[in-house]
Amino acid sequence: MHACHFTLSKFLNFGAVTVQRSLNLRFSLKCSSQKVHMESTGQSDARGALIVLEGLDRSGKTSQSARLLSHLNSLGYAVESWRFPDRDTAVGKMISSYLTNQSQLDDHTIHLLFSANRWEKRSLMEAKLKSGTSLIVDRYSYSGVAFSSAKGLDIEWCKAPEVGLLAPDLVMYLNIPPEKAAERGGYGGERYEQLEFQKSVAKYYEMLSDPSWKIIDACLPLEDVEKQMKEIVLDCVVSCQKGKPLTHLWLS
Repeated sequence: MHACHFTLSKFLNFGAVTVQRSLNLRFSLKCSSQKVHMESTGQSDARGALIVLEGLDRSGKTSQSARLLSHLNSLGYAVESWRFPDRDTAVGKMISSYLTNQSQLDDHTIHLLFSANRWEKRSLMEAKLKSGTSLIVDRYSYSGVAFSSAKGLDIEWCKAPEVGLLAPDLVMYLNIPPEKAAERGGYGGERYEQLEFQKSVAKYYEMLSDPSWKIIDACLPLEDVEKQMKEIVLDCVVSCQKGKPLTHLWLS
């Protein structure tokens, strides 16, 4: 942990000011939304799409992310596959230690670490999108809020550190009953892969659904799931190439 040049006290301090900063962000980003819209009216504002895959553990997100990456590459689109938590960053290494049961952290602390992990990549994410590269992201803020809320934390408190992150253009939720997910290979290898806990996570995901979400039946054969997602993703990519403006998470 010392090698990461981070301390838990720094992140606890981060948590102490996060809610206040989120309120300030709500105001400042609302004021800048008009500028974002104006900058996105011309053809020169074509950009990549921010596509997020969400779902319970073992719902098939990682497999489908790889298939979507290959599909868009084959069509000639610039695209990258991302995953949160990003375990290669300084904060990500702390998260990885926790998820593999090598360390113990307070629920509030680990939630703020997950959020900090997304903020670490926020500037790079925006740069990639504006350069025309689409991003297929395996888990994002919705996972952070759903999992922490399932542990008993207040949902609004959980959302506060995420305010101001880029909002996805498309969220594809791979819907699968927790009991079915538990039957898949490798289940139970990490901290959160417990059936009753996953049932609670599913309920909070339902509360977080918004108009950007598309619900995908993840119980279907792999190829059928892939076919559905390809069509939805391509429409999203084309829309963003036409200059759809970037927006931000949970400003209201």
